[in-house]
Amino acid sequence: MNKRIILIIAIIFSILSYYIATTSFVKADDINKKICWGIKRGINHQQPDLGKENKQLIDKYDGIAMGNANDKNVYLTFDMGYEAGYTEKILDTLKQNDVKACFFITAHYLNTKPDLVKRMIEEGHDVGNHTVNHKSMPEISDEELTKEIMDLHTAMYEKFGYEMKYVRPPKGEYSERTLQLCNNLKYTTVMWSFAYDDWEESKQGREEYGRNKVLDNTHPGEVILLHGTSRDNMNILEECIKQIKQQGYEFKKLEEFKR
Repeated sequence: MNKRIILIIAIIFSILSYYIATTSFVKADDINKKICWGIKRGINHQQPDLGKENKQLIDKYDGIAMGNANDKNVYLTFDMGYEAGYTEKILDTLKQNDVKACFFITAHYLNTKPDLVKRMIEEGHDVGNHTVNHKSMPEISDEELTKEIMDLHTAMYEKFGYEMKYVRPPKGEYSERTLQLCNNLKYTTVMWSFAYDDWEESKQGREEYGRNKVLDNTHPGEVILLHGTSRDNMNILEECIKQIKQQGYEFKKLEEFKR
């Protein structure tokens, strides 16, 4: 074999090696591509557009985001990073109106308000995992993400004998890798099909705005995300529940979710 042929083979081998390495990198990177959950709202109480990628991934990993379009069921969830003084009244309202919700809590919430978490459990609500420190899931390693989820899971079990089974990605940021990992931990990822800008403390005192956002966007299979840190949500919750029921919808628990 002459030197020219050897050189050509070497060049081809180098090109193939580079291609394989580059392709592997792209695939590894792609599975952890950060996706920020977002929806395009529907009109006249029609279901919103979750986006092709969002829907494909959440369906692939048996997650929850929006239920069956033919059933007038809604699923109420709250994100609870910390306690702002409104949860007792929220729980009172839910109890008085016979509605169950899922409260996604952080470790800070569990450590500072165990009495409220205990009440959630005792009154038949689900308590979901919002991770220990509310970090963006795609930005941390498998090991750290597992610790973020399972440390809170263990703490809940040790305090109350309660097994968490639903997880909500902090900031709505996820990737295919994080969906896989949550599934491997026997968790169901829960996103949403309705939310509004209710989390900012500087934007409270807009009860009519919040009420209109909630009631104008009710739709079949809706997974409602509200923040328990919102005074407005506390104040409008009962009226919203009553009007949603008057529209013919039923509030269901996540375990009753219909695709």
